[in-house]
Amino acid sequence: MPLDDLKANNLAWSLAKRQVDPEFFTRLVGQQSPDFLWIGCSDSRVPANDIVGLDPGELFVHRNVANLAPPQDVNYLSVLQFAVQVLKVRHVLVVGHYGCGGVRAALEDGRLGLIDHWLQPIRNTAEMHQDELEKFSDLPARVDRLVELNVVSQVRNVAADVFVRDAWTRGQPLAVHGWVYSLHNGLVNDLGVSIASPADYADHFEKVNGS
Repeated sequence: MPLDDLKANNLAWSLAKRQVDPEFFTRLVGQQSPDFLWIGCSDSRVPANDIVGLDPGELFVHRNVANLAPPQDVNYLSVLQFAVQVLKVRHVLVVGHYGCGGVRAALEDGRLGLIDHWLQPIRNTAEMHQDELEKFSDLPARVDRLVELNVVSQVRNVAADVFVRDAWTRGQPLAVHGWVYSLHNGLVNDLGVSIASPADYADHFEKVNGS
């Protein structure tokens, strides 16, 4: 698609927005005040705002390959700190998607270059759950289960972070949730992992894992 087509699409989108809501862009200029931080995959088939039906300004978005939240990634940490301390979002959504290419690459354990380092946390998760994953006879099903396990692992990372813990100490309402999006039907699968306090964290992760 030529760039001129993209600019034409932009013009049509802007006109349509203003036709429905003349003050839409005026409000956006004022200040963003989203209640949600979305940590998702960079996959172009997973448009965060569209999936949950929110307009610009209503969803703060961070995306990377395989929706990771590694505690050593300054990019992710900067987004998390800004979302929690400045925007004061009330919900952090860690959203993976079934059929994720990054998760599949980690499971196949090939050599792709720099991204091999990025995907190492997913390999670690696969090793921890090797017995469970081996029960799936076909690779797509194994990938999809690892997608879910990876989301849970990243929820744990977010909920363990000092920015989130400090928010809870201040009494700031904040919850971390784990979802997986399906490309087949456009629906999200809530994995039932919602952490809104240190007690929730202990109940879900420490007691479940026997630590």
